[in-house]
Amino acid sequence: MSDKTAFLWDEKCFWHYGGNYALLSPVGGLVQPMVSGGLPEAPETKRRLKNLMDVTGLSDELDMDSAAPASMDDLLRVHPQSYLDTFKEMSDNGGGELGLRTPFGSGAFEIAALSAGLVTEAIKRVQTGQARNAYALSRPPGHHCLPDFPNGFCLLANIAIAIEAARAQGLGKRFAVLDWDVHHGNGTEAIYLDRDDVLTISIHQDRCYPHDTGGTEVSGTGKGAGLNMNIPLPPGCGHKAYLDVMERLVIPKLKSFDADLVIIACGFDASGFDPLARMMCSPDTYRLMTRQVMEVTNGRLVAAHEGGYSELYVPFCGHAMLEEMSGSSIHAEDPLHARITGQQPDAYADAFHVQVIDRLEGELKANGVLC
Repeated sequence: MSDKTAFLWDEKCFWHYGGNYALLSPVGGLVQPMVSGGLPEAPETKRRLKNLMDVTGLSDELDMDSAAPASMDDLLRVHPQSYLDTFKEMSDNGGGELGLRTPFGSGAFEIAALSAGLVTEAIKRVQTGQARNAYALSRPPGHHCLPDFPNGFCLLANIAIAIEAARAQGLGKRFAVLDWDVHHGNGTEAIYLDRDDVLTISIHQDRCYPHDTGGTEVSGTGKGAGLNMNIPLPPGCGHKAYLDVMERLVIPKLKSFDADLVIIACGFDASGFDPLARMMCSPDTYRLMTRQVMEVTNGRLVAAHEGGYSELYVPFCGHAMLEEMSGSSIHAEDPLHARITGQQPDAYADAFHVQVIDRLEGELKANGVLC
């Protein structure tokens, strides 16, 4: 049984590209092209995380590797053949756009399958004892992707594909997905809403993206009743509110479900410097949330990279999380620590956030999610 942290990545995932966008709007009409161009879901946030790890020496302490792409059998456990055929055909013919805000270029099908393969391998490494825990630097992301409708930069449901592949290989029966990306994990929710073998939890900024999903009233259906936990937080929540939510709502639910493996849908877009959200988390927030989960799982977990769009700050948030996962003594000092600490909500805002969490706890209890 290894006590190392595996880090699964591949340069080809950085080569995925979208269309001619200015942030979230297609260029045209009154929308001018941007100098830097493209969607905010760009390779640099991920590449710079890997670069920072190389420079600090953290990469040398991890089990760095790539993985095989997810197979067609793996993909078909989650996505219908018709969707995969359309995606593959468009990818082979230069790319295009499927769904909502999911433009892609030539070869995107193979890159997306590789991204799902990295998550699949991460789960395999942990479940077979080859690693204590694992981080998949997956790109394109996956948590917004429905079985037949991609959206929010997500082309394949990476985590669901990996879970079902693990289940097919006899590497676990019960899984929990904790999604702390700032946007609601609507794709993962939809795939597992009526299942009793996967617990889905999403902490997100209320009505940020998608605008019409993520309420506490969506708690699971049929066999999955009570096994979907949505935690919509108001803009402005920071370090204290996120740790309180983890302690009061998330950790008790994880303990009661007792999964074979916890998988974190790991977005760093709740940071205080992200262009697509309005939260105030810091690298220390991600470090301590990771610690909270590891205390429940005895250090065993898998993280799959999702969002996070600040080229400066994502690397430091990710590095802090990986320091905690690996137990490394290497520390990448947060260059914006004083600024983000000074901008945290004051006592009046903290008191309001406590009231919000009280209300959410009551709603989740009323909907049968919490005891």
